[in-house]
Amino acid sequence: MKVRTLLVDDEELGRKRIRKLLSQEAAFEIVGESRDGREAIRAIEKYAPDLVFLDVQMPELGGFEVLAQIAPEKMPVIIFVTAYDEFALKAFEAQALDYLLKPFDDERFAQALRRAETYLNGNETGAIKGRLAKLVNGLPNLGKYLSRVAVKSAGRVIFLKVGEIDWIEAAGNYVKLHVGKESHLLRGRMSELEKRFDPELFFRIHRSTMVNLDRVKELQLLFKGEGIVVLKDGQQLSASRNCSHRLQSLLEPDL
Repeated sequence: MKVRTLLVDDEELGRKRIRKLLSQEAAFEIVGESRDGREAIRAIEKYAPDLVFLDVQMPELGGFEVLAQIAPEKMPVIIFVTAYDEFALKAFEAQALDYLLKPFDDERFAQALRRAETYLNGNETGAIKGRLAKLVNGLPNLGKYLSRVAVKSAGRVIFLKVGEIDWIEAAGNYVKLHVGKESHLLRGRMSELEKRFDPELFFRIHRSTMVNLDRVKELQLLFKGEGIVVLKDGQQLSASRNCSHRLQSLLEPDL
């Protein structure tokens, strides 16, 4: 019997890569693909897959949140696909769960696949489900805030430390990360990124703008209550009335 497999990744290229590698594996059958967490939950309910390749970072509903909504008895074997930092990876390893760190090579993919086969063909499936439940229960303390992000640039994947980012602006289905004189696009929404960045470090000054507080030089209040945030490199950013007042209260001891 073939291993029923579900692919979950908000990026088509990510699903395409795994789809291509699985096409060389006669023992595995792709029963569905999901572009986000909500689709993944419905697909797991519908197809009851044996194995799920699950992207950790997705807009609105990430991989962890997907697991939290799956009943223990319906929990498939999970291979995480992630660009998480080393702290989170060590947490995965402590639970004996496999993961693929983007970008991964063919050999590492094959290793994860063989491990999944071992679990599914043996008597360890129940133990894996127990470890997954333990991981989900520990989510509030697991990688609460990102310490780095992975962005694609000119065929490469660049890992940026969150503290290196000066400011962020919304750009359609992406956000633009400004780092010194460079900028990088990251797929996702500002509202989701705001939840994943430490509020002690980043502050949203407008519906489409977030700043690194360590880069703020001054706040200039305008007559209508709105403001201008001036960064240490001279960059000026507009702040909404409500955000200006909140930022003033936050920075007041330092102004």
